Amino acid sequence: MPVPAVVPRFRGDALIEWADHDYRDPGTGELRIRIAANALCGTDRHQYHAGSPIVPGHEAAGIVVDAGSDTTTPVGTRGVIYLMDYCGECRSCRIGATNQCFAKRGDVGLSTDGGYGPYVVVHETNFFAVDDNLDLATATMLLDVMGTSSHALGRAQLLRPDIESIFVAGAGPIGLGVLVMAKVRFGDDFPVYLSDVSTWRRKFAEDLGAVTFDAGDRAGILGTGADMSFDTAGKEAARSLALAASSRRGGLICIGHGEGLGLDVSADLIAPERAVAGSEYFRFDELPENLELLKRHQDYLSRVITHWLPVSELDSAFRLFFAGQTGKVVVIQETGV
Repeated sequence: MPVPAVVPRFRGDALIEWADHDYRDPGTGELRIRIAANALCGTDRHQYHAGSPIVPGHEAAGIVVDAGSDTTTPVGTRGVIYLMDYCGECRSCRIGATNQCFAKRGDVGLSTDGGYGPYVVVHETNFFAVDDNLDLATATMLLDVMGTSSHALGRAQLLRPDIESIFVAGAGPIGLGVLVMAKVRFGDDFPVYLSDVSTWRRKFAEDLGAVTFDAGDRAGILGTGADMSFDTAGKEAARSLALAASSRRGGLICIGHGEGLGLDVSADLIAPERAVAGSEYFRFDELPENLELLKRHQDYLSRVITHWLPVSELDSAFRLFFAGQTGKVVVIQETGV
């Protein structure tokens, strides 16, 4: 039967109110998940300021409390929720490219109720189980921080298999994700150069192993000679500088949505044989490998999370996050899970 609850409503102009809401029963092939934790994301900024008709939150982890027919996941299973409600049948899905589904049914927290509320109802295919001994706040790292960043590194390797160093524009959560995932995938000594306008963020990235530059230090950034560059800022100036900073046979992976990119095709692409590619979220089938990396490197990777707040302080969590002196911020629905 439907479950009554109180949920946050994003009214716009940075106003969050709490209101009654009923969560429906899971239908065929669906699960109802009790949310334990949800990480804040920069893309939540639009919903925070413009308002949202649904409950936001797309980096959620929780526990299965009810299952519809034609499901196999036991009640009590702990796991994370994949953002994209992919169809599983289209050309992209058949080869595992679930982040490029041609018939996507929705996006959890963007078009359907998400993880800032106490429950979500999702298709079983969107749920990825994790070990019982993994803290669910830490498990949210599997989503945007690890998943999106690791997928972008894989995109770069398709363009240049012999990567020996990278440059990252932007030290927000995704930029930090590229940094830490490069370290766990390629080794502690793998050079990661990173720029940001924030002194605090540069220092935080240095503590995680990056060599950092002020975003305005064009000469220093161009001097890195990085094999591949990544833009997580979504700013045209950052994209242009990142592309210029990549070496011959290198290129730019665009992760951050936002502004455009102007090109001199001959000078920027053809002569140095550089490439520009996009990287959107990640494939569901990348989760098992990232879970193993999280278990092996949990102490290091979990350092990206700097703040944990109860969901009752959701507004404070957003204000703290958007002030720009945090790593990942996670709101907690339940403790001890």
